[in-house]
Amino acid sequence: MYQLQLADEIVERIREREVRYDPQAYLFLLGALEFSQERRPVRGHIGGEELAWACRDFALEQFGLTAHTVLRHWGVDSTTDLGRIVFTLVDIGLLVSQPQDRIEDFADVYQFGEAFDAEYPWRGIDHIGGT
Repeated sequence: MYQLQLADEIVERIREREVRYDPQAYLFLLGALEFSQERRPVRGHIGGEELAWACRDFALEQFGLTAHTVLRHWGVDSTTDLGRIVFTLVDIGLLVSQPQDRIEDFADVYQFGEAFDAEYPWRGIDHIGGT
């Protein structure tokens, strides 16, 4: 994911609609979408809440303890931000939404501080003390 970058034309189209987020946030969202599809038995539509949780899981897998810091660096600090990114990608034609999809589907799915900082899945913790 680190070597990928959006074409200049796509970045320009995004910037015409939204300037709050680093272009890497859009690549991250597309990566999280693919990550979510790979976890499903059949590819298909992914709703806002499911995608928000996939973003959390993907961020933790990609960035570990620094996930929240990386996302914050890109301007992403809430699930509502994830929704804005999704709908910007819909607006420029990179993603397709369903009639029932709304940006509000991403509102307050979880709090970033709790989801990234308090719930980090410490690998190896089960091995401490012989448990």
